[in-house]
Amino acid sequence: MPYSKISGFSDEIASDIKTQFEVLNKLGIKYFEPRGVNGKNISELNDDEVIALKAEMDECGIKASSIGSPIGKIKLSDDFSAHFELFKRVVKTAKMLDAKYIRVFSFYHDGDEWTDADRSQVLSQLKKLIEYAKENDVVLLHENEKDIYGDIAPRCLDLMHELYCDNFKAVFDPANFVQSNQDTIEAYDMLGEYIEYVHIKDAMASDWSVVPAGYGDGNIEFVLKSLLTKGYNGFLSLEPHLGSFEGLSSLEMGDIMKDLPESGEGTFTVAYNALSEILEKIGE
Repeated sequence: MPYSKISGFSDEIASDIKTQFEVLNKLGIKYFEPRGVNGKNISELNDDEVIALKAEMDECGIKASSIGSPIGKIKLSDDFSAHFELFKRVVKTAKMLDAKYIRVFSFYHDGDEWTDADRSQVLSQLKKLIEYAKENDVVLLHENEKDIYGDIAPRCLDLMHELYCDNFKAVFDPANFVQSNQDTIEAYDMLGEYIEYVHIKDAMASDWSVVPAGYGDGNIEFVLKSLLTKGYNGFLSLEPHLGSFEGLSSLEMGDIMKDLPESGEGTFTVAYNALSEILEKIGE
């Protein structure tokens, strides 16, 4: 039986949600990770727009695996109180969409090296987010992302040692580790027990270019085989990044993807097929 908990950032298929769901239905994918919806970021939707999205989800038989939010993707010098208000909006959206999980990040900073003061501020701000998540019965999933505090495995482990709980767990994104010059097997060995959710994205260590799962240096087959052998039953969320799409410029990707062709159904299907091949190979 095919692995049932496959999801994806379907805004990489198209901006409009109808097309996103049509392709997901065609591929037999029952979940999505909402990030871009009809040209707006998921955090920007008002109640009426969220209600309309939920109706479209119900009609198409699609559920939200996690909210692909931008929370934590600001500098430590930015206004956290305003960002916290955005976070509360995201939490409300998650509950309206029956989504248990919300993807978050651990902040950017100014300067080259992370200082003790930076770390203290990261932990303080994340604790405030976690406390609100506890009050609202949602789970924050920290994604390792290039240039934030939790970009490499040792700092991700620091976050897990300090903050891991029922409402704060880890996303494992192989490509992001590759793009942070972090060996993914080493990262998995350090973080395996904290992994609640996996992004399926691969990259080449030589130039950080994103490639289909299994074609790069993310050791995705190793990671998935290890997780599944240990009984992992969480989501595998396709975040292909194999082409440009609306909203890409806001994802802090720098020059890594500036020359890519346009994304769409084709590139998303390539990503899905690559994952399917890995799962078939390891017996799922």
